[in-house]
Amino acid sequence: MSTSRNAVVIGAGFYGLRIALHLESLGFDRVTVVEREPSVMERASLNNQARVHNGYHYPRSILTGYRSHLQLPTFADEFAEAMVDDFVHLYAIAKRLSKVNARQFELFAQRIGSPTERVLDARSHSFDTDMVEAVFRVREPAFDARILRDLLMARIAEVAAIEISTSTEVLTVTGMDDERVAVETSRGLLEADAVISATYSGINVLHRRSGLPEVPLQHEITEMALVEMPADLKHVAVTVMDGPFFSMMPFPSRGLHTLSHVRYTPHRRWRDGEGRPHDPEDILKASSQESQFGNMRADVTRFMPRLKRLEHVDSLWEVKTVLTRSDSDDSRPILFLRDHGITNYTCIMGSKLDNIYDVLQELSVAYGRQ
Repeated sequence: MSTSRNAVVIGAGFYGLRIALHLESLGFDRVTVVEREPSVMERASLNNQARVHNGYHYPRSILTGYRSHLQLPTFADEFAEAMVDDFVHLYAIAKRLSKVNARQFELFAQRIGSPTERVLDARSHSFDTDMVEAVFRVREPAFDARILRDLLMARIAEVAAIEISTSTEVLTVTGMDDERVAVETSRGLLEADAVISATYSGINVLHRRSGLPEVPLQHEITEMALVEMPADLKHVAVTVMDGPFFSMMPFPSRGLHTLSHVRYTPHRRWRDGEGRPHDPEDILKASSQESQFGNMRADVTRFMPRLKRLEHVDSLWEVKTVLTRSDSDDSRPILFLRDHGITNYTCIMGSKLDNIYDVLQELSVAYGRQ
């Protein structure tokens, strides 16, 4: 006779919600998702570039690029209603300061299987040809985060086994003698056969409270500018590679474009374990949030002079968190730590929404019924 199993998922971002659905499919009879915000998918899952990666962004990490290319069709198929692909997407290779040249970028794209089409006349897309070596047209869609959330919540509503508890903070996780895990929350105690932490930037905050080993993480306070593009460029996305440059992507949930810049998007950077420990959320709330849009636009204008009147509408402020080893090659490995200090406690962090399927596969191995 089968034994009833229950799980707790910490964090109701995209990862937490999609993981909850997967755990139910693995035979968990009850899955409780705990989220400290008053609603789901309102933080990092929303405040990002909304790019569905096809690998082009990572020419210095062929594994990250290849995995992105492989997973794009699965993500786009599962969440087809949230996909936005009605724009021209251009990758420009800078003549100076780029870590890759045009030929290297082209060969990289071929190796991972992502098609490119060289644009013969860069001026036709408003580029200054003294600044760019080559421009490539690619396929890399965007997603509407609001529709993505609605799709997940509609699926969850059909599953009686999944419960979401918002405005609830997880204080500690503790191992129990029978290999179950006790989860102390601001609303009481939960016990589970499996606990999955998908708290992103808050991973080490929970670990410190619980006496668990910290994970080597680097955090940034980031500004993603929201801009109004000229009418004839509203259906164009631009990414300049590969160095201290910028990217402009459609942001479907607001009908605007995001503008991010390698040099100016990060406002503050630190690593866990350096000095007194802080909660990244506290640092974000205390940050001045003084926009660097002026500097971003000045650099955009060097490459695309006609954007000197680019209009700044708003900015998205968030904590971006990566593994410290990502610094050297810009890779985006997935953090998956099973039994991290406690049996049946698993710590997860993915840097991109579309690499969720690697996580789900690992969860199937860890918690699928034998």
